[in-house]
Amino acid sequence: MSDYNTTIIDEFRANGGEVGGDFAGRPLLLLHTRGARSGEPRVHPVMYLRDGDRYLVFASKGGAQDHPAWFHNLRAHPDASIEVGGDEIAVHATELEGAERDRWYAEQARRYPQFAEYQAGTERVIPVVALTPR
Repeated sequence: MSDYNTTIIDEFRANGGEVGGDFAGRPLLLLHTRGARSGEPRVHPVMYLRDGDRYLVFASKGGAQDHPAWFHNLRAHPDASIEVGGDEIAVHATELEGAERDRWYAEQARRYPQFAEYQAGTERVIPVVALTPR
C-alpha cells in the first residue's frame, strides 16, 4: 500500500471517517477487498455516493487508462466490507451497467467535476460499482 493511502487510512480511522487534504469534506469510505490473485487483504480509500442503502464507488483511478486494483479485486471476490465513519459493513459488489451506470456517473461528475475530467481523459468507460450491505 502506498504511503499516501496509509496516511489517509490512518487519518480516517483517527477522526471517525473525516480526513483533510484532497478528500477534505468529501464522502470517503475504506474499501476492504481481497487481492484478485493473492487473496491477501487490501484496504483502499474511495469516494462514494449513497443510493438508499447502497454505496456507489467509481473506478476512476484519476482517469488512468487501466482500472484500479480494487476494481479487479471486487470482480474476483465481490463479497467485501467497508468502513464508513466508525461503522464496518459487510457488502456485496455489483457493477452497474447501461443507463444506470451513466446516470450515477453523471451525478458524481456533477457533484465533483474532476470525475468528468477523469472520464474525458481515458478511452475506457469508468466503472461504477454498487456496494450493497449483506
